[in-house]
Amino acid sequence: MTVNDDVFTDWKNREEIAESMIPIIGRLHRERDVTVLLHSRSLVNKSVVSILKTHRFARQIAGAELSVTETMPFLSALTTLDLGPSQIDIGMLAATYRADDHGLSVEEFTAQAVSGATGENKLERRDARDVVLYGFGRIGRLVARLLIEKASGNGLRLKAIVVRDSGGDDLVKRASLLRRDSIHGQFQGTITVDEANNKIIANGNEITVIYSDDPTKVDYTEYGIKDAILIDNTGRWRDREGLSKHLRPGIAKVVLTAPGKGDVPNIVHGVNHDTIKPDEQILSCASCTTNAIVPPLKAMDDEYGVLRAHVETVHSFTNDQNLLDNYHKADRRGRSAPLNMVITETGAASAVAKALPDLQAKITGSSIRVPVPDVSIAILNLQLARETNREEVLDYLRNVSLTSPLKRQIDFTDSPDAVSSDFIGSRHASIVDAGATKVEGDNAILYLWYDNEFGYSCQVIRVVQYVSGVEFPTYPAPAV
Repeated sequence: MTVNDDVFTDWKNREEIAESMIPIIGRLHRERDVTVLLHSRSLVNKSVVSILKTHRFARQIAGAELSVTETMPFLSALTTLDLGPSQIDIGMLAATYRADDHGLSVEEFTAQAVSGATGENKLERRDARDVVLYGFGRIGRLVARLLIEKASGNGLRLKAIVVRDSGGDDLVKRASLLRRDSIHGQFQGTITVDEANNKIIANGNEITVIYSDDPTKVDYTEYGIKDAILIDNTGRWRDREGLSKHLRPGIAKVVLTAPGKGDVPNIVHGVNHDTIKPDEQILSCASCTTNAIVPPLKAMDDEYGVLRAHVETVHSFTNDQNLLDNYHKADRRGRSAPLNMVITETGAASAVAKALPDLQAKITGSSIRVPVPDVSIAILNLQLARETNREEVLDYLRNVSLTSPLKRQIDFTDSPDAVSSDFIGSRHASIVDAGATKVEGDNAILYLWYDNEFGYSCQVIRVVQYVSGVEFPTYPAPAV
């Protein structure tokens, strides 16, 4: 047998193992609310090739071989346990098992590592929390996709969408925009329209479309909605007084997908979500850029101390800009978005103080909108409290992305030819570009990619899960 034959045979063997993983992952998710992860990446509803590619990514980042032949025994061990709702990282299980001298079998090690999800400690399954989307634009539709994608295992249930009636085939057109997206591709599943009952049915989930342009006139209990989380995607109201209009019968809490004003808490999941008071009814998920820069800024401050920071964002254009030159109330945004680089303002720097009140560093920021439809990059220029070097910083951030409590927020790439479109669909708040990182003495410059649409929407879902009480614990527990 030739070397090429050996390589092909190894691929076919791994392909067969990955194929056998799919029904196990599916049953754990549907029957026990267990989401199987591989180094913080979900394996739920993934294809054979996607599972193999995720293992390949983990192998590159972890700096050591990790194959389905190593993770499959841990997945099999999970099926023997009486698990409650949780997220279980088989990549971390395999890597930790290999690194530690413990003398345990795979089954014993797995049972010990996920003991918080079993026995007296395990969470019990309960009815999903109702969610209402107010507005159905770019973020609204992506949040809808995420809610529908894992409706059986994330503790949330999309019950309704509130929009203004545009007349004509409004319902059909909105369903079509959910079904197809020029940037994020086809919806993974089936969508049908029940025009008689004003419903969109996506993967078996009945979603009522409520037509209203005044939140104070909607009684959600009339639609069978109770104790719901309402996600306002319009940005029309950003202070407590305006957002309080949503607190109608059937609505318990309001989450804004834009920076909040006044005393509205601005929350970046992974950083300050645990500061949300149980009785808080109104909160904001801040901006996509704030979510991109705050986690790595916190990570760097924790390890090195940050004395001063400047963030320059190179941001994809948005619907707030004009396609062609026309009047706009904001400076420069009236000029054609797909034809120009447009200097604009960003509130991300000032928003950092709300998410990281203990950070003493002075932070400034500026932004340029560029002619790409999605994925932006934040250049974070830091003056540190102590000197370091590039290798140390990269090793630290790589470990943060793999094992820390911020591993769902911070990703890491060492690809030498990475460009913006490579990060469309990333579920992380930001991705550290190792190749572009610069460090000299007490100065570090980080280049942080972020899918300002999808990555941000994932952060929104994490916040909603937390305030709903359905953010399930992760095992093995991230290193603190």
